[in-house]
Amino acid sequence: MQTITMNDGHAIPQLGCGVYMMNGDELSRLIPTAIETGYRHFDTANAYFNEVALGRALAESGVPRAELFITSKLFPQSYPTGQTGPDIDATLERLGTDYLDLLLLHQPYGAYVEAWPALEDAVSAGKVRSIGLSNFPVHKIEEIMRVATIRPAVLQVELNPYWTQHELRHELERIGLGDVTLESWYPFGHGDAEIMREPVLVEAAQAHGKSVAQVILRWALQEGVVVFPKTLNPEHMRENFDVFGFELSADEMARIDAIPQHPYYVVPEDAPDFVLVHNDYSKQI
Repeated sequence: MQTITMNDGHAIPQLGCGVYMMNGDELSRLIPTAIETGYRHFDTANAYFNEVALGRALAESGVPRAELFITSKLFPQSYPTGQTGPDIDATLERLGTDYLDLLLLHQPYGAYVEAWPALEDAVSAGKVRSIGLSNFPVHKIEEIMRVATIRPAVLQVELNPYWTQHELRHELERIGLGDVTLESWYPFGHGDAEIMREPVLVEAAQAHGKSVAQVILRWALQEGVVVFPKTLNPEHMRENFDVFGFELSADEMARIDAIPQHPYYVVPEDAPDFVLVHNDYSKQI
């Protein structure tokens, strides 16, 4: 598996398996296929309500914990001082592990500045190896940087050929975080069939004897992005993993980067703050 060394020195597998909103039956059925195929990086969250099922499926796989890379995310209800630490412990218990490879703040709302030092405490205690952010705009990252003694290792965002996040990269360089690792959620867009018919992507797929999905994943890998496509189809899961035996040319990469941009998910700068929903994460599948 190809890896990236993050700014904290830890390696992260560049291709992972997304489990967004998968239920227990789906995880029990698909995780063995993922493990057999070669996946070792799994991305979940408190708000996916499947940490228990994922932890159980990974334990049953027989793969040593040291060979796995497990990510989870805290939702804003866990951010206030005094709540973050216990919720990290609860996350570890649900996943059945002594540590997380990566823990992210899931959304840029609520007491996220308060939460960051608690994530740093979890690193010091050996409960978490790397910490980062998900869906945070640059001005809120700057707020966290004012209290941080550990820099975010990862920023997880919407990223695909229709939203390459090149402008975001420039902004991160401006604030001294050009070495943060970007992760892509929804690498194929939000179920948008148009991206699979995009002429530039179709031409590249035909030239390499690959599917458009494989070209998109290959593009992301060559962009230096960590990507974890979600699928409930075992054959697609295997196909998504078969992206290391070819390379897009510089011209093909440039043409993909030139595709007109239109994001699916944008948080307005003046969006109202998040209204906390106190879900009981102990009641997980």
